[in-house]
Amino acid sequence: MPRKVIIDCDMGIDDAVALCMTLFDSRLDVLAVTATEGCVSAEQANSNLQAIVTELDPARYPRLGMARTTEDAPPVDTRFLYGDDGLGNAGFESSHRQRAVAADKLMAELIRANPEEVTILCLGPITNLARAIRRDPTLLPLIDQIIMTGGSLTGRGNITPCAEFNFYFDPSSTREVIRSRSTKTLIPLDITREVQFGYSCMEELPASTSRVGYFLRQILPYTFRSHRQQLGEEAITLNDAVGALALLEPELFNYRPLACDVETEGELTRGMLVIDERNQPEWRTALTVADSLPAERARQYILDQLAVAGNQTS
Repeated sequence: MPRKVIIDCDMGIDDAVALCMTLFDSRLDVLAVTATEGCVSAEQANSNLQAIVTELDPARYPRLGMARTTEDAPPVDTRFLYGDDGLGNAGFESSHRQRAVAADKLMAELIRANPEEVTILCLGPITNLARAIRRDPTLLPLIDQIIMTGGSLTGRGNITPCAEFNFYFDPSSTREVIRSRSTKTLIPLDITREVQFGYSCMEELPASTSRVGYFLRQILPYTFRSHRQQLGEEAITLNDAVGALALLEPELFNYRPLACDVETEGELTRGMLVIDERNQPEWRTALTVADSLPAERARQYILDQLAVAGNQTS
């Protein structure tokens, strides 16, 4: 039986790649894709969500949940890497639905309708899930598993010296979810940045005659240019594609349980993942964290997954 999943993401280029990987996999029943603010504004994330699903045109359309503005969010985004629209300035058009459903409300509805069956894959700031739990704490035992990308085990960040973007953008929501009594798996920045893609990967993408291949060729060249111009890097990372891989091929990763928390207020350390690894930690084990994977195998799995999606959209 396909695994029921809700995919929550902030609708940048790496989120779009993750959706290409998941929307066409027969092992998954994607109940919904929900947008959250982060990579781009809530309004742009909602536009991107509708544009991506329209462009990919999966055989079974998921329900769509709309982002709302995040309270107390810092004035940051990742448009410097992904373009003003978050999708490489590709200019995709989207139709705006008249009766849009808020992402957190849709999450709660689907979790209640499918108790103990739904996995939540959180690829952006974890705002929506925290809002849903805040509104109704009784949802927690009804969630099968939470998989999220974010944080840094070593304290080496990508938006500040010590914080990863998702955790930095909404640390309070991240703390709420991490502290919750639920089954959680974290794919941290230390792992996702190990999987690198050089420009030669463009030759390994599905043919441009397929919907997935055409779509990827519209968005990926921008991020190769921006990584080179902004970061001085010839290869790119697709953090959320690795996060999707943790859903599809979990046996690739090595995991360990960790007692940890998130700093919410530090002037220099906002969003930092803090780990208690003392011989006698005072904190309880909060979640299971991926701490290694074979990077080249992971890279090939992602490309193979995109090829499968390409074949289904030719």
